[in-house]
Amino acid sequence: MDNLPWLIAAGFLAGAMNAIAGGGSFVTFPVLVLAGLPAVIANATSTVALFPGTIASTWAYRDALRGIAGVRLRVMLPISVVGGLVGAGLLLVAPASAFDAIIPWLLLLATMTFAGGREFGLALSRRVRIGMMPLLLIQFAISVYGGYFGGAVGLMMLAVWSLLDAAELKSMAGARTLLVSAANGAAVLCFISAGAVAWPEALSMLVAAAIGGYAGARAAGRVPARVIRLLVLLISTTVTAAFFARAYG
Repeated sequence: MDNLPWLIAAGFLAGAMNAIAGGGSFVTFPVLVLAGLPAVIANATSTVALFPGTIASTWAYRDALRGIAGVRLRVMLPISVVGGLVGAGLLLVAPASAFDAIIPWLLLLATMTFAGGREFGLALSRRVRIGMMPLLLIQFAISVYGGYFGGAVGLMMLAVWSLLDAAELKSMAGARTLLVSAANGAAVLCFISAGAVAWPEALSMLVAAAIGGYAGARAAGRVPARVIRLLVLLISTTVTAAFFARAYG
């Protein structure tokens, strides 16, 4: 109960961040660790807590759903689901010590992706074009990462999609939220089946994240993107540094 206000606030903020720019797990994951959960359980609980928020965001974007570079979402959807299942399975079967050791590096990867992945993808797209099959293979790999950890997974998708699709990134927001939801939904089923979820903490965050996700999607056009990106980068950099200090300090 002492942690309840922090869990609710973290859930709402993370849901809104995911809807507008991504990076919500940078908030929920460390808050759950600070609440006393082991890292693997905190990661699984964070995924479950944020899932309704991504569903709410997808519903808000329902009129903007479109395929990527001519590839229909009904093709990319099952690939994302299978990737999420594989990633969640890896998290559950690997030793907890392995996740504790790798989590600072995953946070660093997610932070770097958030900081420059989108711009890197746009710059690379001027020189490189990838075909449909590489796109689907990369989509699978990103979904595996999403099921295993998931930090900045939506931005990773956007960075890759920009290599093939010249459309504005805002027009891809609906597809991003849908496919992130697909990968996360598969992971959620695995985590629940394995009993890897701390339900009091998850439920505390869940409703707030759903409200934040819907509100964030509705406010996406009114909140300056630069402000959100700076906020997420500040949070992600701080969290990454803290976990490196925790692991190697």
